[in-house]
Amino acid sequence: MGRRQGNLPDPACIGRLPGDDTWDKRVIRLKNLLKTTLGGASGMGHVVDCAVYEAGRRVGSLDINDPEQMRVEPGRVIWIGLYEPSQEELAKLQNYFGLHELAIEDAYRAHQRPKLELYGETLFVVMKTGQMDGPHVAMGETSFFIGRGYVITVRHGPSTPYTEVRARCEHTPESFKKGEDFILYALMDFIVDRYFPIVESIEDDIERLEEVVLDGKSTFDVLEEIVVLRRDLLHMRHAVAPLPEICQRLMRYDMALIDRNTHPYFRDVLDHATILLDRIESLRELIKTVVDTKMLTSAMKQNEVMRQLAAWAAMLAVPTAVAGIYGMNFEHMPELTWKYGYFGVLGFIIAICGVLFWRFKRSGWL
Repeated sequence: MGRRQGNLPDPACIGRLPGDDTWDKRVIRLKNLLKTTLGGASGMGHVVDCAVYEAGRRVGSLDINDPEQMRVEPGRVIWIGLYEPSQEELAKLQNYFGLHELAIEDAYRAHQRPKLELYGETLFVVMKTGQMDGPHVAMGETSFFIGRGYVITVRHGPSTPYTEVRARCEHTPESFKKGEDFILYALMDFIVDRYFPIVESIEDDIERLEEVVLDGKSTFDVLEEIVVLRRDLLHMRHAVAPLPEICQRLMRYDMALIDRNTHPYFRDVLDHATILLDRIESLRELIKTVVDTKMLTSAMKQNEVMRQLAAWAAMLAVPTAVAGIYGMNFEHMPELTWKYGYFGVLGFIIAICGVLFWRFKRSGWL
């Protein structure tokens, strides 16, 4: 989980750049490098990449500001990758490809649940992306516009750039030439595969917490970590739960944009999503068990402390009772004038407390 995603620069290397004597300078340098990576160095703003493909091979890069280059032509596919684009950029794409205004609004505002919608001849798919941000899960969102001759991806929030998916497709032109539906499969498969390391990381954390709780070393920090893990699992469930239905809809025969030959690919994504969902549900049950175990061990510790307090209170009650009796100041109390009265009472108290201590120790109360 500690490996870097995509082509992001190593922060450790940035910290050793010459001239970075202060933290502020390092932060500024890091932000500039991230902008170069995510926004593209070609001066195209939020456009990560924009290229045209013919027969599965890259023909060249395009400028989304040029309407002539954005024309959809038979035999070629335009693939545009955007990261948190502005309304103006999305409005241009809406005019170029005739995208529905509701889909454009959803792609701009994000914060949608995973879904699939069909607007005319355009498929609009929304998926949640996830990656580890230190010990926590950071969730992002990606929207896909799939139509005849074009594929548009719109990323928001934490997510891995799809440069790896694009490069993998470009290196397999025989599969890539299947068209827009294969690109959709490659993107969905890439996102779903990124879920597995997250789930494995959460599983490792839960198993570690289970060992800590069973060893009786749990503290308040453990409860806080359990709450964070339950929240991460809930986010992952919200991201994965709708995927089986989305994949099943893509494999329906009324989806004209999806070729029947690509159905096995989406069936593979469906299998992975089902496996993930089963693992997430199992982990949710496991973390409930950890919580129950934590509550049980805490109750047992509390009962043990209460037994010890009760045992000591019983032993202290003996000298308290004796002292109370002889402190009533009655005029006629025979033991008050007895020569060995003090030593006799003291011995009686010690003997009774000793017997009580032995009995409590034998019973495991002390």
